[in-house]
Amino acid sequence: MDTSRRLMAIINPKAGVVANKGADRTIVAEARELRYSPPEDSSLLLPYDVEVRYTEAAGHATLLGREAVQRGFYGVLACGGDGTVNEVATGVCGSEVALGVIPLGSGNGLARHLGVPMTIRGAMKVVGEDRILEADYATANGRPFFCTFGVGFDAEVTEKFNTLPGRGLNNYIRAVLEEYFRYRAETYTIIANGRRLTEKALIVAVCNASQYGNNAYIAPHASIKDGLLDVTVVHHGNLLEDARAAIDVLWGLADRSQSTTTFRAKNLRIIRNSDGPVHFDGEAAVLDREIDVVCHHQQLRLFSTERKTMMRPIMAPEIPLFSPLVLTVRDLRYKLYNLFQ
Repeated sequence: MDTSRRLMAIINPKAGVVANKGADRTIVAEARELRYSPPEDSSLLLPYDVEVRYTEAAGHATLLGREAVQRGFYGVLACGGDGTVNEVATGVCGSEVALGVIPLGSGNGLARHLGVPMTIRGAMKVVGEDRILEADYATANGRPFFCTFGVGFDAEVTEKFNTLPGRGLNNYIRAVLEEYFRYRAETYTIIANGRRLTEKALIVAVCNASQYGNNAYIAPHASIKDGLLDVTVVHHGNLLEDARAAIDVLWGLADRSQSTTTFRAKNLRIIRNSDGPVHFDGEAAVLDREIDVVCHHQQLRLFSTERKTMMRPIMAPEIPLFSPLVLTVRDLRYKLYNLFQ
């Protein structure tokens, strides 16, 4: 009888902010407290066997994830931000190894979508509950993403953000403001579901999960297990129109905004004028002018929770209770705006 259950904790020691210093010791301590009951004897409580590894460079977490698969680990813990989660998940997707998310980043988009607590202890409890979700992931030109992929303004912001000293929401807002006044929107052709859409857009976001991070919902009703990708095309307009679109995203109304076109698809092709910046789960990259995006259904095993998560947008946590009022105010705002054009 197997008397242990092996976990590999893959820790990014540079993740997050100063408040996370010493998080590695907490993760190790919490992991070693986990217990499970083997199927053969539910009266037993057996310890998990935890191996701790630290990332040393970009891409190292993927190699460690693949090592965990080859060595037959039960699960891996991605301890860091969305970039770390992306790398670890890339190493284990398509395998029987389950992924646990321990959120140490500044945005933590996938963890928030899954309802994983933002504390180490709370996240480790989710792992200890041992509820496995057969989740989707997606690829863009063969490279995986697990939360969001984007081209356009959000990709430019990501590239800028990654050059700034430090992380956090304040630096992200700084990157948004600095990039907006130099950015030039492109025209994109999107082919999906047998149709073709050509649009001058500020953002084309392809979402496996609902948010960028920090409760900024770019695809409020995206599901990580439905076999479909939620696409949000944010139209480009003047300064006021673009600000309106940004507010709708921050209010969790991206799918109802007059500034967006949204749809779902199993796969799609994005064609733009030239190659250039994109982002995978908040990490900047460069892809060709033609991008093929594919959903891989139920190809990632995730430690998840049965608790239902309530959507709490970054600027309007009261929306779940007062959404009719919020929508009425928004519609009135649109009418006033159009009246004075």
